[in-house]
Amino acid sequence: MHKQLFIPGPVDVRPDVLEKMATPMIGHRSKECTALQESISGKLQKVFQTENVMVLSTSSGSGLMESAIRCCTAKKAAVFSIGAFGDRWYKMAVANGKPADKFRAEDGQATHPEDVEKVLATGEYDLITVTHNETSSGVQNPVGEIAEVVKKYPDVVFCIDTVSSMAGADIPVDKWGVDFCITSTQKCLGLPPGLSMASVSQKAYDRAKAVTNRGLYLDIVEIYDKVVKNYQYPSTPSLPHMFALDYQLDLILAEGLENRWARHAEMAKYIQDWARKYFALFSDERYLSNTVTCIANTRGISVADLNKALGERGMTLSNGYGDLKEKTFRIAHMADATMDDMKKLTTAIEDILGL
Repeated sequence: MHKQLFIPGPVDVRPDVLEKMATPMIGHRSKECTALQESISGKLQKVFQTENVMVLSTSSGSGLMESAIRCCTAKKAAVFSIGAFGDRWYKMAVANGKPADKFRAEDGQATHPEDVEKVLATGEYDLITVTHNETSSGVQNPVGEIAEVVKKYPDVVFCIDTVSSMAGADIPVDKWGVDFCITSTQKCLGLPPGLSMASVSQKAYDRAKAVTNRGLYLDIVEIYDKVVKNYQYPSTPSLPHMFALDYQLDLILAEGLENRWARHAEMAKYIQDWARKYFALFSDERYLSNTVTCIANTRGISVADLNKALGERGMTLSNGYGDLKEKTFRIAHMADATMDDMKKLTTAIEDILGL
């Protein structure tokens, strides 16, 4: 039995989107592939609210995150982390031999503009990474406010991880001055996992060109050059994902970006209100995520047992991540989920727990 997914990715995918992955193959060096990529790029620029070059990578979001910090750090990276996925960016820097310092907020807390100002004012750093939406803690960082600080330092390359929020929240890439903005398919975009995408500014590209030892598969200079030249890629891309992405982007744009953000916000508010009534919110109330809610297990329930019972009803949610396992649980409200889905889940939880 398929379990309806209320986890922060992968998400349930519409049957018609899945069917697009069965489209007959075309040559990845063909004119048809160039047209497909050009179509995808134009639509992604609307979703990202950017004029920057769009690139795809047949990898999870981590692939382009690693590309960003490896290819664009010349001096030292300042990694601002609010959870497990911010920590991952620091691990990538270390693994690639890139000088980096990590500035870690407590779980459930956000990165604040004044924190960024203090770090960048030292002049030690030429790249900054920020997590827009941290799925382990249900926190959405105030990136718009952080962006105003970063703009004071024009030599700093600004990278953000929007893996779990792009298309689920308003992320105006160009307005914020983001140089490398990364997301992937299996979250708010509502596709199967396996493809990541990013907007890359001229500044990020120029920086990368001056950096040696960028690797090969994730060398953003080579990828960028190939896309700009003919909307193709150095390595064979996942054509099934591209067929599905092109189709799903049409659906997203037909829904309307503002309508999509509003739907995510409505589901978020419903789950947050429900959590306050029966449990408590783990995250700082000022910075709650639009796409996933992290709930404090104030009743001391067995989250594993709850999930087992939900599974018997054809649903599943997420336990806490890492050290937060059993201390919290998470309910995602992203992609093509609806308010009816949220109400179905909460009604089932209330029944199972006798709330």
